[in-house]
Amino acid sequence: MTDPALNDAGAGDPRTAELAGRLEAVRRRIGVAAAAAGRAGRLPTLIVVTKFHPAEDIRRLAALGVTDVGENRDQEAAGKAEILADCGLTWHFVGQLQTKKAKSVVRYASAVHSVDRPQLVDALAKAMQNERAATAGRAPLDCFIQVSLEDDAGAHRGGAAPGDVLLLADRIAAADGLRLAGVMAVAPLGAPPEPAFEKLAGVSARLVAHHPGASAISAGMSQDLEAAIAFGATHLRIGSDILGSRPAVG
Repeated sequence: MTDPALNDAGAGDPRTAELAGRLEAVRRRIGVAAAAAGRAGRLPTLIVVTKFHPAEDIRRLAALGVTDVGENRDQEAAGKAEILADCGLTWHFVGQLQTKKAKSVVRYASAVHSVDRPQLVDALAKAMQNERAATAGRAPLDCFIQVSLEDDAGAHRGGAAPGDVLLLADRIAAADGLRLAGVMAVAPLGAPPEPAFEKLAGVSARLVAHHPGASAISAGMSQDLEAAIAFGATHLRIGSDILGSRPAVG
């Protein structure tokens, strides 16, 4: 049965109605998967990945109750965050990040899910030092260590080798302005996601043994969210199943 509130939100606007239906379907999948994993009372945070989609769609999603959005290109994200400042959204940077972009990203992002090397940790820490000096009450930046789940570390999807996670974690934990949130990964292309997410859960357990507060696991996208939830994902990054195909980019 469709939530009447979603019907009301989409009244008169076909795109809002479309987004409402897609969002409801994803939330239903999350609920079923969480119940199957014995986590019915602890649903993962849904981050809607909005890259290449217009700010108008994000505003529609906010009206539908979405609170967390993800972007992977700084220039696009910074512009959208400025336009949508009145929506009260939490912005997550989920793409590969150049160190030179750290200063820009910390101005709008509450979390970076792709910390994968010491130089980036240092750049984010320096940027946060400056940002907190300029912005009273700026909360620490949540940092997820991106872990490569490929046999060839860094191939295809990026990320630090599992053996490097604790060193990066110690560096983040020691940096003023940064908060070690946990780990993030993308399942390898062309392979079942379950073994990869099981591996990530093991990396997370080792991290938590050294840093008990770093228990977050950012994993799972449109095609594999059920597998991610089964292996403990606390944050899901869902794009196409909510927003549909990406608009053509000129």
